[in-house]
Amino acid sequence: MGMTQVTTLECTLCGAEYVPSQIIYTCPEHEGVKGILEVTYDYDAIDDAFDGDLGGPIASQWKYEAFLPVATDADVVTLNEGGTDLFDAPNLSDALGVETLVKDDGRNPTGCFKDRASAIAVTKARHAGRDIITCASTGNAAASLSGYAARGGMDCRIFVPGDAPTGKLAQPLVYGADVLAVNGSYDEAYDLSVEVTEKYGWYNRNAAINPFQVEGKRTVGHELADQSIARGHVPDWVVFSMGDGCTIAGAWKGFKEFYDLGYVDDHPKMLGVQAEGASAIHDAFHGHEDIDDIAETLADSIAVGRPRNTIKASRALEQSGGTSVLVSDDDILEAEKLLGGTEGIYSEPAGAAPIAGVQTALDQGIIEQDETVVVVSTGFGLKDTKSAERATGGVDRIDPEITEVEGLYGTAEEAAADD
Repeated sequence: MGMTQVTTLECTLCGAEYVPSQIIYTCPEHEGVKGILEVTYDYDAIDDAFDGDLGGPIASQWKYEAFLPVATDADVVTLNEGGTDLFDAPNLSDALGVETLVKDDGRNPTGCFKDRASAIAVTKARHAGRDIITCASTGNAAASLSGYAARGGMDCRIFVPGDAPTGKLAQPLVYGADVLAVNGSYDEAYDLSVEVTEKYGWYNRNAAINPFQVEGKRTVGHELADQSIARGHVPDWVVFSMGDGCTIAGAWKGFKEFYDLGYVDDHPKMLGVQAEGASAIHDAFHGHEDIDDIAETLADSIAVGRPRNTIKASRALEQSGGTSVLVSDDDILEAEKLLGGTEGIYSEPAGAAPIAGVQTALDQGIIEQDETVVVVSTGFGLKDTKSAERATGGVDRIDPEITEVEGLYGTAEEAAADD
């Protein structure tokens, strides 16, 4: 098999290094899964190998294959993930009071950002000779991994918390996965998935511990940098919601790589957004001593009480000159409705949370009104219709009579006069 540009796997806590060809999830020198590993690269080799048309079309994330930790002759498992549009959002900008663009990663093949990582996971697992792949998920990773496992001809076994949205669980079932709803929290489902991995030897896709999953996620940073070249300017801020922390960590790593290689002449500040009921990364980043491991938020995709990638996420915020904010569930629901009502983009709650985060950051003076902001929507709204119903109040039910319509909007003559 051909070579990758990966040089080593490095522990984020102690700096111990491990051979990247072995299947290892965390540094064994630390208790549990605390020893998160960082994938390091030979960037001179990447620069030599990368021949993408910067500022040109992005068909998928595989435009950046030279940056990805797969063998150069690998038979990759792909559904053409990535390459998502960066939309101008003039109506949303007017509503927020700051120039805002939206990168809609809900348009990925299974409807979520996590497809970027799942393509790497299934490719790595298949080339490692594993035929069963697993993960814990609140729903999106379950659907994503299941779809890519089906594409790669692998069996998939998913652990989800018992209260995961049924809409998200329908997807992995259709994709042929075994879905095991654990009577407990996401963190309990996560711990069980790790224990099962150790006992059965299945390949674990959990992005928080599998070091290669962040590497797939970082392609969104490559794309944002590439799209900045096409637009002629780098945004001042890029905004993500945070759960386990690996998404914003990956996005920053990808953008920073393009900056360090001289492909772009500036980089954005990263703004991480967490729900008030699941705020562990925000609390750690701001030095709060009392960090709660409770995760109570309707935004299930970021309902993580014990995030495993706090170090990487905090490093992304610090290195970029950014920060984090908290938003309420009510703020998130209003943001979901605002994004849909202004730009026709339907996002699940975690994908709308960045909009609420921008509003909060503006109120706190973190974001200035003359700056440019990119919000990244990470999941499609049909994955959680109950939250959308809660945000909007649902439909108006009427009898099949014209008088019912007149009761809502006035007579036709009155409506014409108002126009």
